[in-house]
Parts: sequence; structure tokens; C-alpha cells
Amino acid sequence: MNAAIKIDPFFLPTALGDLFCIHTTPLNTPIRSRVLYIHPFAEEMHKSRRMAALQARQFAAAGIAVLQLDLTGCGDSWGDFNDARWKQWQTDVFCAIDWLNHQEYKDTPLLLWGLRLGGILALDCASKLPNLAGVILWQPIINGELFINQFLRIRLASEMLNESQTRTGTRQLREQLAAGASVEIGGYCLAAELAQTISTLRLEQITPFCPIVWIDVVADAENLSTPAQQKVIQEWKKSGCQIQNYCIAGEPFWTTQEITECPALITATIEMTEQILK
Repeated sequence: MNAAIKIDPFFLPTALGDLFCIHTTPLNTPIRSRVLYIHPFAEEMHKSRRMAALQARQFAAAGIAVLQLDLTGCGDSWGDFNDARWKQWQTDVFCAIDWLNHQEYKDTPLLLWGLRLGGILALDCASKLPNLAGVILWQPIINGELFINQFLRIRLASEMLNESQTRTGTRQLREQLAAGASVEIGGYCLAAELAQTISTLRLEQITPFCPIVWIDVVADAENLSTPAQQKVIQEWKKSGCQIQNYCIAGEPFWTTQEITECPALITATIEMTEQILK
């Protein structure tokens, strides 16, 4: 990456508190588009920071401004994780878009870029943005209920490593959430309201009205998308959605023990985004 870029961290004031943001822009080339990055859930967010930063810099080098946003209760933004709610996260996204709409490059095409659960949030918000140029999805969550169940199993796995600790099954944790109680999972206090909302989310029930770039990271690039992914993609295509779908070989950097990079994902994202901007 030879192009000069500028990286500006700042806090975005909102009605409830400040949201931490990183604004990455090209220095000596015109800005021809803008992207808002929506991060994944809980620990996946931290595991992905490196890749998000690398992609943002590559975008900037290509003349695309990027705003990275820490949602309410996440990262360096206001609140604890227990304060997080889906509606508040939607509000956070629209506050960030409003900020982008007040920059000097406000008339350039706007894209949303979401990783994992951030992909569903991006699509959910996209339905309220009629002039959106496109959405970039990195390994989006297909089924919110299955995703929450997988998250709850982190608690069970931790308890299995501690023989003296009483084990709590996924069903018991679900019952606590259903009763309105928060549960602690891997150091994150998950609010019942947030868990219940995420559990209702299904990618197949969201019909995009803008071009989509969907990239999955798989162990073998020859692997096809899963049946659940193929079903969503086919339904979207039937609805007239313009979609680019691609699988690349790499490690699931959002869950690996060590911080992991996937250069092929960055390259593919730039190439497929250019197709949208043509």
C-alpha cells in the first residue's frame, strides 16, 4: 500500500453518550466513496480489529473513506455490554451516517460493511436507506437464534473446564433470558432484551434493495457455500437483488486464538467493491 492515508480517532457525541470512531481517509487523492464499518459481536469484535484496520487502510488507499464505529456498550464507546440493545445499535449506525453526511465528501456513494452479526445489522439498517450504494458482508450470521445458542455454549465450555463449578445448560440460560435476567458469558453480560431480539433475526427474511457483496472465509476455496447460505442467496436473487458471492481460503480470524490476517479477503473485497462503484 503506497498511497498516503490519514487515520483520525475521535468520539462522536450522541444523546446518550460518546461513540468511539476511527476515520480513515486518503491524503492526496480525491475521495470517491465512503464506507461505514459495523463490527461483530462481543469477543469477535476484538479478534477482528486487525483485519478491519487493514481493510480500512486499503480502502483509503483506493480513494474510499472509512468510518469504523464502536457500537454502544462495545469497545471504547459509552456504556457496558449490558447496556447494548438492537434498537440502540441501529440508532448508533444512523448517527454515524449522519456524521458522514456532514463531511465534505457527503455526495459520494455510501456503502455499509458488516462482519458477522454486524452484517445483519447493516442489512437491517440498509432497508431504511433508499440511496445506499451497496452492502459488503463478511461471513454474515444466517440465523440469530443459532448464533445466540452458540454464544451461550461458551459458558458451558468454560464450566466444563472447571470441575468444581456447577454446570449450566444452554436451556437453563435460555430460561433465564426468557425471564428477563441477564447472563454472563465469557466476561460479557448479555441483556435479555438484546438476546431475544437477535434470536428473531433471519437473513432470509431481509430482502436487500441495493447491490450486495457477500464474502465467506472457508478452509478450502473450492468449498461451496452452505445450504443455508445458498438458500438466502437464491431467495435474494429471485427478488432481483444484485449479489456478488465469493468464498476465499483463510482462517476464521474472528475466532482464532491468535490475531490472524487474511490478505486474500482484503484483495477480494476491494475488487468486488470496485464492481459496485463502476
